[in-house]
Amino acid sequence: MALVLDNVLLQVVRGTLGDQITIYERNGQIIMAKKRGPSTKPPTLKQLEARYKMKVAAAYARVIIQDPELKAYYKSLTGPGQNAYNMAVKDAYRSPEIQNIVLEEETVVVTVKDEFRIAEVEVRVVDADGVIKERGKAVLGRNGVDWYYKTTSRPAGGRVIVVAVDLPGNETVRELPLE
Repeated sequence: MALVLDNVLLQVVRGTLGDQITIYERNGQIIMAKKRGPSTKPPTLKQLEARYKMKVAAAYARVIIQDPELKAYYKSLTGPGQNAYNMAVKDAYRSPEIQNIVLEEETVVVTVKDEFRIAEVEVRVVDADGVIKERGKAVLGRNGVDWYYKTTSRPAGGRVIVVAVDLPGNETVRELPLE
Protein backbone atom coordinates (compact mmCIF):
# COMPACT_ATOMS: atom_id res chain seq x y z
CA MET A 1 0.00 0.00 0.00
CA ALA A 2 1.27 3.43 -0.89
CA LEU A 3 -0.03 6.92 -0.24
CA VAL A 4 0.04 9.13 -3.32
CA LEU A 5 1.18 12.72 -2.78
CA ASP A 6 1.08 15.55 -5.36
CA ASN A 7 0.70 13.41 -8.50
CA VAL A 8 -1.46 15.21 -11.07
CA LEU A 9 -2.36 12.04 -13.00
CA LEU A 10 -3.46 10.02 -9.97
CA GLN A 11 -5.50 12.90 -8.52
CA VAL A 12 -8.36 12.00 -10.91
CA VAL A 13 -7.85 8.24 -11.40
CA ARG A 14 -9.82 5.74 -9.30
CA GLY A 15 -10.37 2.01 -9.73
CA THR A 16 -8.33 -0.99 -10.85
CA LEU A 17 -5.55 -0.83 -13.41
CA GLY A 18 -4.70 -3.98 -15.35
CA ASP A 19 -5.98 -6.39 -12.69
CA GLN A 20 -2.91 -5.55 -10.61
CA ILE A 21 -3.28 -2.17 -8.90
CA THR A 22 -6.25 -0.56 -7.18
CA ILE A 23 -6.40 3.19 -6.60
CA TYR A 24 -8.93 4.60 -4.15
CA GLU A 25 -9.51 7.53 -1.83
CA ARG A 26 -9.95 7.20 1.91
CA ASN A 27 -10.30 10.15 4.32
CA GLY A 28 -9.04 12.57 1.67
CA GLN A 29 -5.89 10.56 0.90
CA ILE A 30 -5.26 8.71 -2.35
CA ILE A 31 -4.11 5.13 -1.77
CA MET A 32 -2.54 2.78 -4.30
CA ALA A 33 -2.45 -0.91 -3.39
CA LYS A 34 -2.06 -4.36 -4.91
CA LYS A 35 -5.42 -5.70 -6.09
CA ARG A 36 -6.83 -8.29 -3.77
CA GLY A 37 -8.54 -11.33 -5.14
CA PRO A 38 -10.94 -13.84 -3.62
CA SER A 39 -9.49 -16.46 -1.29
CA THR A 40 -9.10 -19.96 -2.67
CA LYS A 41 -9.49 -21.61 0.75
CA PRO A 42 -12.94 -22.58 2.04
CA PRO A 43 -14.10 -20.39 4.95
CA THR A 44 -13.67 -21.72 8.48
CA LEU A 45 -16.56 -22.08 10.92
CA LYS A 46 -15.45 -18.91 12.75
CA GLN A 47 -15.38 -16.98 9.47
CA LEU A 48 -18.87 -18.19 8.58
CA GLU A 49 -20.13 -17.13 12.03
CA ALA A 50 -18.50 -13.70 11.65
CA ARG A 51 -20.05 -13.28 8.19
CA TYR A 52 -23.49 -14.15 9.54
CA LYS A 53 -23.07 -11.79 12.49
CA MET A 54 -22.02 -8.99 10.10
CA LYS A 55 -25.01 -9.71 7.85
CA VAL A 56 -27.36 -9.35 10.83
CA ALA A 57 -25.59 -6.16 11.98
CA ALA A 58 -25.83 -4.65 8.49
CA ALA A 59 -29.54 -5.50 8.30
CA TYR A 60 -30.08 -3.75 11.65
CA ALA A 61 -28.17 -0.69 10.44
CA ARG A 62 -30.19 -0.44 7.22
CA VAL A 63 -33.44 -0.42 9.20
CA ILE A 64 -32.30 1.79 12.07
CA ILE A 65 -31.01 4.67 9.94
CA GLN A 66 -34.55 5.10 8.63
CA ASP A 67 -35.47 6.43 12.10
CA PRO A 68 -34.33 10.10 12.15
CA GLU A 69 -33.87 10.17 15.93
CA LEU A 70 -31.66 7.08 16.08
CA LYS A 71 -29.80 8.13 12.95
CA ALA A 72 -28.99 11.45 14.63
CA TYR A 73 -27.82 9.58 17.75
CA TYR A 74 -25.42 7.38 15.77
CA LYS A 75 -24.31 10.35 13.64
CA SER A 76 -23.35 12.22 16.84
CA LEU A 77 -20.86 9.44 17.66
CA THR A 78 -19.05 9.40 14.32
CA GLY A 79 -15.44 10.28 13.70
CA PRO A 80 -13.56 11.16 10.52
CA GLY A 81 -14.55 8.91 7.61
CA GLN A 82 -17.48 7.40 9.51
CA ASN A 83 -21.24 7.77 9.21
CA ALA A 84 -24.38 6.78 11.13
CA TYR A 85 -24.59 3.47 9.25
CA ASN A 86 -21.04 2.49 10.33
CA MET A 87 -21.84 3.25 13.97
CA ALA A 88 -25.10 1.29 13.85
CA VAL A 89 -23.27 -1.74 12.40
CA LYS A 90 -20.62 -1.46 15.13
CA ASP A 91 -23.30 -1.26 17.83
CA ALA A 92 -25.19 -4.27 16.47
CA TYR A 93 -22.00 -6.32 16.14
CA ARG A 94 -21.02 -6.10 19.81
CA SER A 95 -23.02 -7.17 22.87
CA PRO A 96 -23.03 -5.28 26.18
CA GLU A 97 -20.63 -6.41 28.89
CA ILE A 98 -21.82 -7.10 32.45
CA GLN A 99 -18.70 -6.23 34.42
CA ASN A 100 -19.88 -6.72 37.98
CA ILE A 101 -22.86 -7.76 40.12
CA VAL A 102 -22.84 -6.69 43.77
CA LEU A 103 -25.42 -7.52 46.44
CA GLU A 104 -25.86 -4.65 48.89
CA GLU A 105 -28.41 -5.19 51.67
CA GLU A 106 -31.68 -5.18 49.65
CA THR A 107 -30.22 -3.87 46.40
CA VAL A 108 -28.57 -5.58 43.43
CA VAL A 109 -26.03 -3.25 41.79
CA VAL A 110 -25.06 -4.21 38.24
CA THR A 111 -22.22 -2.55 36.36
CA VAL A 112 -22.84 -2.73 32.61
CA LYS A 113 -20.60 -1.37 29.87
CA ASP A 114 -21.32 -0.83 26.19
CA GLU A 115 -19.70 1.53 23.71
CA PHE A 116 -23.15 2.83 22.86
CA ARG A 117 -26.40 2.86 24.85
CA ILE A 118 -27.83 0.18 27.15
CA ALA A 119 -31.58 -0.12 26.57
CA GLU A 120 -32.46 -2.03 29.75
CA VAL A 121 -31.20 -4.28 32.50
CA GLU A 122 -33.53 -6.93 33.91
CA VAL A 123 -32.90 -8.70 37.21
CA ARG A 124 -34.46 -12.05 38.13
CA VAL A 125 -34.27 -13.75 41.52
CA VAL A 126 -34.56 -17.53 41.21
CA ASP A 127 -34.81 -20.08 44.05
CA ALA A 128 -32.83 -23.34 44.30
CA ASP A 129 -35.46 -25.19 42.23
CA GLY A 130 -35.24 -22.68 39.36
CA VAL A 131 -38.57 -20.99 40.10
CA ILE A 132 -38.56 -17.23 39.49
CA LYS A 133 -39.43 -15.52 42.77
CA GLU A 134 -39.26 -11.98 41.41
CA ARG A 135 -38.20 -10.07 38.36
CA GLY A 136 -38.04 -6.48 37.28
CA LYS A 137 -36.20 -3.77 35.46
CA ALA A 138 -33.20 -2.11 37.07
CA VAL A 139 -32.90 1.68 37.20
CA LEU A 140 -29.85 3.49 35.78
CA GLY A 141 -27.79 5.31 38.39
CA ARG A 142 -26.37 8.81 38.14
CA ASN A 143 -22.96 7.61 36.97
CA GLY A 144 -24.50 6.15 33.78
CA VAL A 145 -22.86 2.76 34.32
CA ASP A 146 -24.43 1.18 37.44
CA TRP A 147 -27.99 -0.15 37.41
CA TYR A 148 -29.95 -0.65 40.67
CA TYR A 149 -32.69 -3.14 41.50
CA LYS A 150 -34.31 -3.45 44.95
CA THR A 151 -35.09 -7.08 45.87
CA THR A 152 -37.81 -8.30 48.20
CA SER A 153 -36.40 -11.81 48.72
CA ARG A 154 -33.15 -13.71 48.38
CA PRO A 155 -33.82 -17.45 48.71
CA ALA A 156 -30.90 -19.48 50.05
CA GLY A 157 -29.32 -21.65 47.37
CA GLY A 158 -30.91 -19.52 44.66
CA ARG A 159 -29.31 -17.15 42.23
CA VAL A 160 -29.62 -13.69 40.72
CA ILE A 161 -29.81 -13.62 36.92
CA VAL A 162 -29.03 -10.34 35.15
CA VAL A 163 -29.91 -9.71 31.51
CA ALA A 164 -28.44 -6.59 29.86
CA VAL A 165 -29.88 -5.51 26.50
CA ASP A 166 -28.41 -2.83 24.22
CA LEU A 167 -30.16 -0.70 21.60
CA PRO A 168 -29.96 -3.28 18.77
CA GLY A 169 -31.32 -6.00 21.09
CA ASN A 170 -28.08 -7.88 21.84
CA GLU A 171 -28.43 -9.65 25.19
CA THR A 172 -25.80 -10.60 27.74
CA VAL A 173 -26.77 -12.88 30.64
CA ARG A 174 -24.81 -13.36 33.84
CA GLU A 175 -25.68 -15.23 37.05
CA LEU A 176 -24.62 -14.77 40.66
CA PRO A 177 -25.32 -17.54 43.20
CA LEU A 178 -27.00 -16.56 46.49
CA GLU A 179 -25.63 -17.91 49.76
